[in-house]
Amino acid sequence: MRIAFLVAPEGVEQIELTDPWQAAKDAGHEPVLVSTQQGEIQAFNHLDKADTFPVDEVVGDASPDSFGALVLPGGVANPDFLRMDDKAVAFVRDFFEHGRPVAAICHAPWTLVEADVVRGRELTSWPSLQTDIRNAGGTWVDKQVKVCDHGANKLVTSRKPDDLKAFCETFLEVFAQQAA
Repeated sequence: MRIAFLVAPEGVEQIELTDPWQAAKDAGHEPVLVSTQQGEIQAFNHLDKADTFPVDEVVGDASPDSFGALVLPGGVANPDFLRMDDKAVAFVRDFFEHGRPVAAICHAPWTLVEADVVRGRELTSWPSLQTDIRNAGGTWVDKQVKVCDHGANKLVTSRKPDDLKAFCETFLEVFAQQAA
């Protein structure tokens, strides 16, 4: 399965990109780095610059139909940049409208809030997002990983980097169900 990893040009939490990316590759999937600009993205380790990664596709040119699933890594700045980009928000919304699974960790649900896809859904995130999720009509839970199927697609969410092992195992299982 081709899996879109949508990130902003700057601000993604590196481990929340690299661990799920490697897990997807190890499971035989094709991860594709999608961003709002060509070139490279700058990852971060908390507030410090980390590595850069080449962009495979620009969100404005990428077709959501060419992907089986979407992963939204976190980082504080990453989803804040993405939610200000209409094409990125539309790209995310398309996965929900067409019943494709989505996985989001840490601060990434901010982009889901902007896409107006959390209403009636139960999800987790970094704790500071709970009010935003509730205000957008979602139910926030404090769990290591949460799978919600109250909608056209399955949504997998986790709270923080410490949850990455469970997050990766769970989204791979959910994505495999979709592919079957």
